[in-house]
Amino acid sequence: MSAFGDRRLHLRAGAALVLANARFWPTIAPTTSRELRRWEHRAREIDDPGLQALALEKLKEERFNSEVAATLATLAPKQHRQDVVEAIVAYEVMYDYLDGLTEQQTNDPLRDGRELYQAFLDAITPGPVSTDTYYASRPSDDGGYLKDLVAVVQGGLARLPATSAITHSAARAAARCSEAQIRAHAVPTLGPAQLEQWASSEVADSPLGWREFLAGAASSVLAVHALIVAAADERTTPAEAEEIDRTYLSICALSTMLDSLVDYQRDLAAGEDGYVRYYPDHDQLAQDLASAARRAIKHAAPLQNGAHHTMTLVGVAAYYISAPTANSDFARPVTSRVRQELKPLITPTLGVMRTWRVAKQARKAIRRKANH
Repeated sequence: MSAFGDRRLHLRAGAALVLANARFWPTIAPTTSRELRRWEHRAREIDDPGLQALALEKLKEERFNSEVAATLATLAPKQHRQDVVEAIVAYEVMYDYLDGLTEQQTNDPLRDGRELYQAFLDAITPGPVSTDTYYASRPSDDGGYLKDLVAVVQGGLARLPATSAITHSAARAAARCSEAQIRAHAVPTLGPAQLEQWASSEVADSPLGWREFLAGAASSVLAVHALIVAAADERTTPAEAEEIDRTYLSICALSTMLDSLVDYQRDLAAGEDGYVRYYPDHDQLAQDLASAARRAIKHAAPLQNGAHHTMTLVGVAAYYISAPTANSDFARPVTSRVRQELKPLITPTLGVMRTWRVAKQARKAIRRKANH
């Protein structure tokens, strides 16, 4: 049975999608593009060739992450949207950059990863930062690139009216995201047991299974983005921030698991392991995905902007389910279960995503032809 039993929620989420598009293209998209150009220019100033190449590669390859994250800013009051977009883009750029840095294997990946991810924690905590610690165990640094990303996030948050209400929840989301990323990248050196052990201890008093928690924690940068947006609304309370974080933990779990599912064959060919490997079978994966969708809808509905958060959930699912690889023999049994869970709202959203994918491929073909 679909989680969308409430027709009113379905209609409100559809209306939220229309409103978000009306706000995104004229005000948020241009600011997002400007901020990405800003960070590209700053990345080119990094003296270390390896770190410069990594920063630029992440900005190019992961640009879509920042664009999608910035769509959440459609919830922010108009007078605060620029600060929200600046903070979200800087935080997402930092997340992608740190992801690349901690993929580089070291003798002590937990220590080195935590030093780097201190920037991720500093960014959403008011006060001075100890920038000399980020690269304490590495032979070179980025000449202040991480420091500048931290400063922009802190500055944006400082200008928002309800930052104090979201700080605790944002710090918790950032901490679990950091630890999940660090431990996941430490698996080649330390093995997977430490990752499962940590995730299991974190969900001891929670309805979540350790696999679902791990998947949600790894991409909880999205939860922080949602909390940054909430900081722009003076009505936001600490209790509301807690509920937003709880909702987005499930949305993030859905995102991570679907991403790993549709990329399974590519990851396998590259000799990489995604989160799918932690599941003994498709049934368990499908069950966790369906549970994550139901849990997110349940928690999103009573929020101040519940329809918009529900729309975000459906958009995340539709993005992955619209990928060609989602129809493979490996992925189809699971994606079909999720699609059934999110009907009827996911049906038109899937149409939009598939049209976008076709248009994107057409633009790439045109560019390739022009370059030849």
